[in-house]
Amino acid sequence: MRGYAIRKAMQPHRLTLKVWAVAGSFFGSLCFVLFQGGKLALMLFVIVSILSIYLLLGKWSGIRKTAGSRQLMNAEHETTIEAGSSLNVSMHLQIPGIWPIPYVFVKERLFHKNNTEYTYEVTLVPDWKRRGIFEYKTHPLRRGFYTFGKTECVTEDIFGLFEHTGYIELPQQVAVLPQIVPIREWHQFHQMMKGTNHHSTTTRAVRETTQINGVREYIYGDRLSRIHWNATAKTGTWKSKEFERESLPKTFVVLDRHSQGYTEDEQFELAVSVCASLFHYGASRSFALGLVSGGAASQFFEPKHGQQHLKAVTQHLIGVEADGTYPLRRILKEYVQNVAPGSFVTVISPEHGESMLAVLHWLKQLQLNPCHIFVSADPQRKEHWLKSLKSAGFVGYAVSSLAELPVMLGGRS
Repeated sequence: MRGYAIRKAMQPHRLTLKVWAVAGSFFGSLCFVLFQGGKLALMLFVIVSILSIYLLLGKWSGIRKTAGSRQLMNAEHETTIEAGSSLNVSMHLQIPGIWPIPYVFVKERLFHKNNTEYTYEVTLVPDWKRRGIFEYKTHPLRRGFYTFGKTECVTEDIFGLFEHTGYIELPQQVAVLPQIVPIREWHQFHQMMKGTNHHSTTTRAVRETTQINGVREYIYGDRLSRIHWNATAKTGTWKSKEFERESLPKTFVVLDRHSQGYTEDEQFELAVSVCASLFHYGASRSFALGLVSGGAASQFFEPKHGQQHLKAVTQHLIGVEADGTYPLRRILKEYVQNVAPGSFVTVISPEHGESMLAVLHWLKQLQLNPCHIFVSADPQRKEHWLKSLKSAGFVGYAVSSLAELPVMLGGRS
């Protein structure tokens, strides 16, 4: 910072020295032609005069009035991409005026909502109409909201003596969605629904109406009467009919945002991606899921189904951070205390041990059905915690990467 401040303070002095150097060359050649005379002196004076006028007119090069437009090549609806993806950006510049411009140095700034700045620099040579087009690719972006800052355009004269700068304001926001993974089946969830709604063993069809609500992937064990033959013939893969469901117990997903629980950013990103994947799974199966997200700004979403509900939850997950100061049990007491008995509560958290067991036992006392999804990259810790959950009579999963989630939930871990 100190060196940067020194350089900024020295820039006006450097500019003054350059101006005096050009002025000195002009008056030197003028004196040479006045006191010495001759063709050489005259020719030198004409050349220096032309160059001085050229350098002087650089101030009106038109770079300060540069116009442009930005296009996001691979963003859906030009606003969203998935985390881990790069953004392909195309810029079109139009520089007014007639002053010769050898090249333009363009600097783009992309700001994350946590004030992190990413800079992308490109050099282009304008065509004879003073237009320029360039493309660049960002690094893989993490989840969150991004905003483009002012675009800085810099050019110099052919000698590199004077620098001229212009700015283009093209405000644009990009939302980077959390990564999701398609979940084929959540075995324990269906087992819980079956046990909650029935005192005897029955098929899943008993809990469904006769109204067809769509088509889903074939699940091993589906009866022949459920197979959608037209969809199977068109797609070449087995498809089953999806019926509208009767009233089911409420289901809540709890995202633990306690800042002390996460040792690294990737661990929290995994927790958010797991949460987003569960909601996409619920939306694809027409399950009503609610969200409890306790942090600096806590959010509570009632269990609903539909694209609008999924969109609202996803919008919240884009900007969520591990900024909570209260432990998980305090958050649950605030939002889950009055939840109807029999509801399914899935807790996504890196917390484990006696504190998490106490939370699960407390949920059990409220006549709820708790489930813990443990996010950790330590294999020994994962194995030990799963054994502890099983011995305590709770359902639990341990994931260290998003790709493991469908396998774990499908009961093939």
